[in-house]
Parts: sequence; C-alpha cells; structure tokens
Amino acid sequence: MASPNDCAALAAPGRAVCFVTLGCAKNEVDTAAMERRVAGAGYRLEDDPEQADVIVVNTCSFIQSATEESIEAVLDAAGLPRVEEGSASVVVAGCMPARYGDELAAELTEAAAFVPCSREDDIVAVIDGVLGIAREGAPAPACDADAREVGTFAYVKISDGCDRWCSYCAIPLIRGRYRSFAYEDIRAEVARLVGAGVREIDLIAQDTGRWGADFEEPRSLAWLLSALAEEFPSTLLRVLYLQPEGVTDELLEAMAAHPNVCRYLDIPLQHVEEPLLRAMNRRGSRAAFEALFDRIRAALPDVTLRTTLIAGFPGETDEQFEELLDFVVEAPLDYVGVFAYSREEGTAAHDLPDQVDEDEKAERAQRLRDAADAACAPRIAERIGRELDVLVEGAEEDGQLFGRAMCQAPEVDGVTYLDGGRPGQVVRARIVDTLLYEMEGEV
Repeated sequence: MASPNDCAALAAPGRAVCFVTLGCAKNEVDTAAMERRVAGAGYRLEDDPEQADVIVVNTCSFIQSATEESIEAVLDAAGLPRVEEGSASVVVAGCMPARYGDELAAELTEAAAFVPCSREDDIVAVIDGVLGIAREGAPAPACDADAREVGTFAYVKISDGCDRWCSYCAIPLIRGRYRSFAYEDIRAEVARLVGAGVREIDLIAQDTGRWGADFEEPRSLAWLLSALAEEFPSTLLRVLYLQPEGVTDELLEAMAAHPNVCRYLDIPLQHVEEPLLRAMNRRGSRAAFEALFDRIRAALPDVTLRTTLIAGFPGETDEQFEELLDFVVEAPLDYVGVFAYSREEGTAAHDLPDQVDEDEKAERAQRLRDAADAACAPRIAERIGRELDVLVEGAEEDGQLFGRAMCQAPEVDGVTYLDGGRPGQVVRARIVDTLLYEMEGEV
C-alpha cells in the first residue's frame, strides 16, 4: 500500500472530499476504509463540507428513522452554497442505496452518484467520474496509515452480512449473506491500527459469533480472539454484537485465559417471551437467557453484560411486556439498549397482524428505558471502592480527564472521570463515585 508521503505526492490540487457518516460503528469502519482509498488516490480529506468538492454521505437505513435522518443529511449537503451553484457534488453511499437501489436514484435527484455497500471499494472511481478526472491506469492503493488521526480505540469488522433473517430486520436486504473476513486481513488491520497508536480494538460484525463457520476449514471466534490476544498482549480486545448462540464455552474459556480481553459481552436478546421470539424468527426464552447468564458468570465472575431489547413488536400483549419489564429488573444486566419496534418494508414482520399503536410503542419503550436505568444504576454504583483498569481517552474543555474502564464499551456505556493520566495510557483507578452510568476514579 502507499505510504502517507506517497499519498501527499499524488494529491490532485484543489480537490477535497468530505465524508459525513451516519449510523453504527460498522459504517464508521466503512468510512475509514473509503477515506484511506481516497487519500491514496491523491484527494485531500476535508472536515468542513462547505469547503469540499465532493461530499460523501455514508448513510444508514437499518430502520425508518435512520433512513429519514440520512435523507435529511443528504438534503442538507445538497443545500450548501457550493453544491447549489454547481461547483461541488454530493455522493450517497452505504446502506440507503444498497437497500433502495434504483428507486432511491429516481427520488433523490440531488445526488450526483450512489455507492451501495457492495461498491464502496470503487469510491475513487465514482469520485473521479463525478469530478471528470481521467486517470492513467488504476488509482493508487489505499494509504497504509489512517487518513485521519487515530484515537485510543478503533472498530475492526470481522465479517459482513447476515443469514439470520430476523423478521424485523433489513440487514440481509442491505448487506447480503454472511461472509467472514479472512484472518490474515483482520490481523493486518489490527496490526496497522496498533502500530498507529490504538490501545483498544473492538471486534464488530452483524453476528460476531459466527466468524469462521463459513470457511472451507472452519474456525471460531474463540480461536480468532486467542490469536489476536496472544500476538498483541498490550492491546485491549473487546467483542461486540454477539448473538446468544455465539456464547460458547470455548469463547468463555478464551476470554478468561487472556487478561487483555475485556470481560464484556454485548448480547442482543430483543425479548424474553418465547412466542414473540419465534415471531421474530429467533430462539430463546426467559429461562434460557437466565441459564445463559448463569453460565457466563460461572466462567467470568466479573463480566459486564449489555443487551438490546425491542418494545412493541407486533402481537406483544400487556402481559408479555410486563414480563419483559420484570426481566430487566431481575436480570444481572449492567447496560440495556431499548428500541421501539420499527415497521420496515421488505421484512417479514411488516405484514404481521396485531401491529402495536405508535404511541403505545413509544410509551412501552420509555417505560422499559426507565426500568433499565432504575435497575442498572445501583449495579454500576456497586463498583465504588473497586480498582479498575481505565484507558485514558482525553480531556474535556475544562481540562477534566476522562477514559473508559474495561466494563465500558465506546460511545454507549458512559465514561470514567479521572484525576490523572494521559491519553492512550491505561491507568489503575479506584472508583470513588458514580452518577447513573458515569464513574469517577482516583488514579
């Protein structure tokens, strides 16, 4: 791959590209990869969309509200002065063109080009075409360093697509069939990021637990985690988006055996009532999930547990919702993400009978969030007096240092405020106070 110096030498004078990213961490990874390709092709990356020649909006279309937010972002970009006068262009990338295809192109005429997920490797050719640039030969390869300054943590995708076909989910329509990324590619990406100064690697996918099962010679997530933990012993590793079936004894043993693997499991359950789970095309029950948590805690007594739940799925009765509320109160969960069911075209659940009223869905989701806060906050407070390893991430405007303990995943679980340390350093801190999900530690 090209070096950063090579990238600068290849620069196209005055040609700047700005990326606007919406949605989940997987989209952030996709944007970073496109940025490296664009930088390798000689374009200058620009933070201010008003100063860019091309604005690439990497969209999310997982649920209707995300699609609406993405459309708004595209229209905002299209309304910028340079775009309106014709000296800059908007390119729409990611999930929205993947999901809606030609239909989107016909409706969103403000965009100069569309790049679905499956064509993001062609981003340079698309931008060249928009700007009327004719290259001799293929574009230069991506820069081997990040086109942007890296932070203390980074997401690494280990697969794409999904084969589960949960009845509420459009991901298979957007991302296609499940496909594991080769170990050699994952390992190279981790090595690149660690070499750039990243201290925590968060492994992500639509279904991390299935990694390696589709290889000609199958491998497992436990094998991958062990291999990375042993090669990069000074780097923290975390696994996110692990379906219940992916929590194997082999994985728990691998996590317990490596001190640089965060004792943290993010397991989306979605519900606990068996009839609703079947309607979601998922497996499980409250009893099964409680047994799963018992098995996890037996192997990892200090584990942190996060889950995601859906309120207002079609057919959810008052009694079933109350059972879900009770589960949130009783289960040993540290963090709970809650979504009101979103009725998505093209999914099996879209046409299910007994759709729940929008106001009722919103009310149930809020009640579930309130119950989760009331149940989880005291569990967070139980950390007071404990000593935890904390990755220092930076300082606020007033100089207050903050970081994340191994029990806090990036962007969703709050932070730990500190009285010492420097960004990128892992410090040992005693927790002296908590406020809901935030913690305060003394180094």
